Amino acid sequence: MKTNSAENHPLSPFLPEEARLLMLGSFPPQRKRWCMDFYYPNFINDMWRIMGLVFFDDRNRFVDIEHKVFRREDIIAFAHERGLAFYDTATAVRRLQDNASDRFLEVVTPTDVAALLSRLPLCHAIVTTGQKATDTLRTQFDVAEPPVGGSSPFTWEGRSMRLFRMPSSSRAYPMKLERKAEFYRRMMEEAGLL
Repeated sequence: MKTNSAENHPLSPFLPEEARLLMLGSFPPQRKRWCMDFYYPNFINDMWRIMGLVFFDDRNRFVDIEHKVFRREDIIAFAHERGLAFYDTATAVRRLQDNASDRFLEVVTPTDVAALLSRLPLCHAIVTTGQKATDTLRTQFDVAEPPVGGSSPFTWEGRSMRLFRMPSSSRAYPMKLERKAEFYRRMMEEAGLL
């Protein structure tokens, strides 16, 4: 059932000045599903397990198993160290159902991604982590849709850029964690972060 009210993004963009890669999802899940105040906050979302595997060969590098939370401060330090920025492709949405599925999100206000990039002078790559994020981003840039696990080049204000389309880190996406990590590892290598 569609609700009438739009939901504004609950987090500020995470844009370290030295970031070389901007990761964009669609929109955070409802706060009741969060285990931390940062991006990819749902404990059953595997983004931080993927990053643990890719960079440390340890799926639990950012996981506090006992308390079922992610290690937020470690994640933030890691993102600064590796040059990762985070936000989402929508700043306001309507949830058409009471869940976190992209399929039931209506984008009310797309994020001005160019404004984010203008604050990231070293950034030459964008990663979208789902189809809705990819579709929303592509309304703002002249870039071919990459296949899942692939990338497409584009130019923005004279800057050579690359759009990477990664498999969703949601467990609803039908791919094993280790296989997702292979795609993310290859992307991080191509983007010069690994």
